[in-house]
Amino acid sequence: QVQLVESGGGLVQAGGSLRLSCAASGDTICISAMGWYRQAPGKERELVATITSGGDTTYADSVKGRFTISRDNAKNTLYLQMNTLKPEDTAVYNCNAVTLWSARRSCPDGMNWGQGTQVTVSS
Repeated sequence: QVQLVESGGGLVQAGGSLRLSCAASGDTICISAMGWYRQAPGKERELVATITSGGDTTYADSVKGRFTISRDNAKNTLYLQMNTLKPEDTAVYNCNAVTLWSARRSCPDGMNWGQGTQVTVSS
């Protein structure tokens, strides 16, 4: 099992920056990929960015060039650096970790979620 705890959300003015953190614990060796999702009131949950165990990253078109996903394997922590924030970035941001089955490592298939952190961008 993997446990995830997000932090770093808050209130920021448009054009400002925030860095979100997601601390992973438990069976972190089972994680194949991690990502950030967000959901604004009245809207569908949106995939913001992903990073694989090999370091490959993807981004939603709406955040390309402004957000950077990264991780510190030694600290088992995922980050989302958010620059040039816009009011439309306002949402609850959730961290996700995907685990893949491995008999050798006793890893199950699964998706793990944190409880989320609120990001509010004012104009």
